[in-house]
Amino acid sequence: MRGLTGFILLAVVTLLLRSTALSALAARGVVIDVLVFATVVWSLRNGESAGVTFGFFLGLVADLDSAHWPGRHALMLAALGYAVGRLSHTLVRDSMRTQIVLLLVATFVHQLWATAFELQGAASWPYLIQRVLLATVATAPLGALVLAIIRRLSGQGFFAHASHDPGQTV
Repeated sequence: MRGLTGFILLAVVTLLLRSTALSALAARGVVIDVLVFATVVWSLRNGESAGVTFGFFLGLVADLDSAHWPGRHALMLAALGYAVGRLSHTLVRDSMRTQIVLLLVATFVHQLWATAFELQGAASWPYLIQRVLLATVATAPLGALVLAIIRRLSGQGFFAHASHDPGQTV
């Protein structure tokens, strides 16, 4: 039951942040992809099957909240949840460098996917590329900083480390 409560709480907080505080920043040109951040954190902590489920659920609710066809965010967040969850078995999850790289790649892929649906022609490409790069550069360090603050306040690692037994596969 504890996992379901955390699942719902993280999803609700993420969607509220996206709809309120972060939408005001997005109107000024600063995009922070909180959907990717939440999916990466959940997938690092719980693995690929939980990452797919969380990413799909979060993406589907975000799609229903927006004015576009359902599945745009759900598909990509589910794929990212699987990929990050799969990688989480072999990574040092509490490493700030690992978190920054994962957030950089995941945000870039998600933003590229989301903006691909907004291409109106060659004239819109510079704006969309700028938006993708700005979101990538803003989300990754901020997300790693938030995780470092959580780690510092709790006094312990937020993620359990992968097994160090040789030959063991997941």
